[in-house]
Amino acid sequence: MKILIPDTIDLQLSGDAEAVVYDITREIPEEHRDAEVLVVWHNSGAWLEKAAGQLPRLRLVQALASGADVVLRSGFAPEVRICSGRSLHDGPVAEHTLALILAVVRRLDRLRDAQRDHRWDEAYNEEQSASGTRAQFTLSGARVTIWGFGSIATTLAPVLRRLGAEVRGIARSAGDRAGFPVHADADADAVLADTDILVSLLPATDSTADLFDSAVFAALPEGAAFVNVGRGATVDEVALADALRSGHLRAAAIDVAKAEPLPSDDPLWSAPNLFITPHVAGNRPVGASGLIDDNVARLAAEEPLVNQVRPA
Repeated sequence: MKILIPDTIDLQLSGDAEAVVYDITREIPEEHRDAEVLVVWHNSGAWLEKAAGQLPRLRLVQALASGADVVLRSGFAPEVRICSGRSLHDGPVAEHTLALILAVVRRLDRLRDAQRDHRWDEAYNEEQSASGTRAQFTLSGARVTIWGFGSIATTLAPVLRRLGAEVRGIARSAGDRAGFPVHADADADAVLADTDILVSLLPATDSTADLFDSAVFAALPEGAAFVNVGRGATVDEVALADALRSGHLRAAAIDVAKAEPLPSDDPLWSAPNLFITPHVAGNRPVGASGLIDDNVARLAAEEPLVNQVRPA
């Protein structure tokens, strides 16, 4: 079985499969278009659309990203199975999400600006130590809601709890996940009204497009914070900027945007109290080689694949 491996990651595969490294910026060479497995990591949507018509023997596309939304939109034949890299990014993304949560809670953006101006921010010191604002500057006692309670959330939530936060989730269905209460999407408004920090780990789908709009931000208490480490397509960015300008949102942090790289003239750059990182939360898949080996063996044995998202 021939496997096409992108040149954007170093993989050490085992087994008898023939692994061929390809350049994600160039067309697949003619002699390798008989591949049955395509591994993708940092491939552009345009490249994937072209590849979808060049691989007649393809049986599996293995994405290494936690979500396979770009692959799903690329036009691969219906019989081609598509798997995501779910769980490969749990640790790194949870770490980055925690960093962004702490950044908005401790207002590191404000302190960074003061450092750049060579200014000791006495006003911040007074604000932070005032009895009436204590809850805004610490995770201890904070009500954190994670929307999109999958494997990353189950890694992140225990850390937040150990820091004193009250953690709950929102997902398509209600229940208990890894010891945390998870509410259904239909009950989101009631949960949001009792939320200090809203964290999105949602994928980009038809149902999540612009989900975080003016109504969702308005449902949060005044002074709440928002963190997005899911997908930029889930956020109405105009509504986010408006909520920050009005002061209804105290602060926000995003690792993703609708347009990436974010254009230098994009209004988000000048939105007040917004911390931006350039989609770096999950750039280190952990255990990718093992996942590929496992799914290739399962494919050969005609067994169910790990993280299969299509056919569902």
